[in-house]
Amino acid sequence: MNTVSPEEGEARTRAMPSPGLTPWILTVGSLILAALLSAAVGSVAIPARDVIRILLSQLPGLNISADWPETFSTILLEIRLPGMALTALTGMALGASGAAYQGMFRNPLADPYILGVAAGAGLGAVMAISFGWTTTALGLSIIPLVAFIGGLAAVALVYTLARVGRTTPTTTLILAGVAVNSFVVALTSLVMLLSSEELRRALLWLLGGFSMGGWPPVEASLPYLVVGISLLSVLGRPLNVLQFGDDQARQLGLNVDRFKLVMVAASSLVAATAVAFAGIIGFVGLVVPHIVRLLWGPDHRRLIPLSAITGGAFLLCADVIARTVIAPRTLPVGIVTAMVGAPFFLWLLRRAQRELRVW
Repeated sequence: MNTVSPEEGEARTRAMPSPGLTPWILTVGSLILAALLSAAVGSVAIPARDVIRILLSQLPGLNISADWPETFSTILLEIRLPGMALTALTGMALGASGAAYQGMFRNPLADPYILGVAAGAGLGAVMAISFGWTTTALGLSIIPLVAFIGGLAAVALVYTLARVGRTTPTTTLILAGVAVNSFVVALTSLVMLLSSEELRRALLWLLGGFSMGGWPPVEASLPYLVVGISLLSVLGRPLNVLQFGDDQARQLGLNVDRFKLVMVAASSLVAATAVAFAGIIGFVGLVVPHIVRLLWGPDHRRLIPLSAITGGAFLLCADVIARTVIAPRTLPVGIVTAMVGAPFFLWLLRRAQRELRVW
């Protein structure tokens, strides 16, 4: 068996080529353009020029004459802006957690839901809808709270079942995730069958979307997402070391089991928060890290934050399609991401066979 010395592992990690500022400029620019598009497009179209001027008018010290219709300000600031913020945060969460899970499992087919967070959150949300729970003491819908708890509980169960002594083998972790996923999905189906009156509402939630309005969902999810995505980005360097394999990572001084626990906790916190407030949105956490990896390499110090930014832009664009393709009705955004993401992912696999061999 080939081994890697600590000095050689450190040299390999540092030797990963850096594309400089180009990816950051392109991804941030894409996110800004996607946000501008999301703000301008809707049942009431707002010119991009007016969108920029309305936003600038909210900054202190800028004296901009309000020569646009008053309804533009109301629609943009009270309806579209909080929706844009929640959409972008959800995309960032799915992009970052997808990149982290793919790195941790060293598997390009891993996604943010591999350990059961979506299934657990789905069960929690369906139970809340079926039992008629409405609000919490803070005035927020209880559905996100129960979904959040359900998602983290499912991941905790998977991690507990996967433990073998003091270690957590990757294969066992994946198999436990598959088993718990199947069991929880079956429970969710049973609850939905027993509460047919709320079936349509539960299905809409499971398909993903951003029906929750106003700033409270953004304010509630922001602390968890900022902490989780920041932690995942900081862990990029030890995640690079893990790519050599568990045994060689231990030889390089990485506490593999503790590191996996932290990665699972941070990734699941981010994914559970996204699912709790937006439902189950597929393919973002699977496709976006692939795009970023193929464009700018597998170095997780860049891959995770760039996947977060790209995920935000991707989901904003998908949300624009969902709001306009059958206007005035709105498609669940999960349908759009699946219809766009699945064919693109298959094309990507066909086109990038050589690049995927890095795994």
